Amino acid sequence: MDWYQTVFELIDMRSFSNLWFWIALAVMWSSTSHWVLGVPWDMAQRARKEENGQGVIDFEDLVRIYTNRILYIADTSGLLLAGFICFILTVLVLLGFVYGQEFAQAVFLLGFPLSIVALMSVATARRIQDESLRGEALYKRLYRHRMLTQFVGIASIFVTAMWGMLQNMSVGVLGG
Repeated sequence: MDWYQTVFELIDMRSFSNLWFWIALAVMWSSTSHWVLGVPWDMAQRARKEENGQGVIDFEDLVRIYTNRILYIADTSGLLLAGFICFILTVLVLLGFVYGQEFAQAVFLLGFPLSIVALMSVATARRIQDESLRGEALYKRLYRHRMLTQFVGIASIFVTAMWGMLQNMSVGVLGG
């Protein structure tokens, strides 16, 4: 087997060797860490620099709107939504890791970490509302949430990359 054939076996159109999958993964985590509870992070930074003024008012209003929205969804249909998401994730685990469907593995590795971020978002929204956070305390809470989201994203990208390389190597080179 020559070098070119080995390279082209590794770069085929399966999920983990598809460039679009990796672009989608990068865009997903970039967007997730930029939109903290639905609020753009640059708006939070601008409000922190201003300390007073319209930017702070807009920031606090937007956080209030999005936390109310998140908590309304969690309170009215959270249990049903959690059950449905657990069902979908279970189906993906079974199809992907028991029956070996690579597409289901890829979708699971995208969806499961996002479900963790969703739970973190509900907890953060609840804490913001319960403590009536404003100003610097609100910024610090969103910053902490953003850092945790980025940590989940980094771990997710690492695990997905390792699993994807293992799949590409075992199916492409070793299994071919």
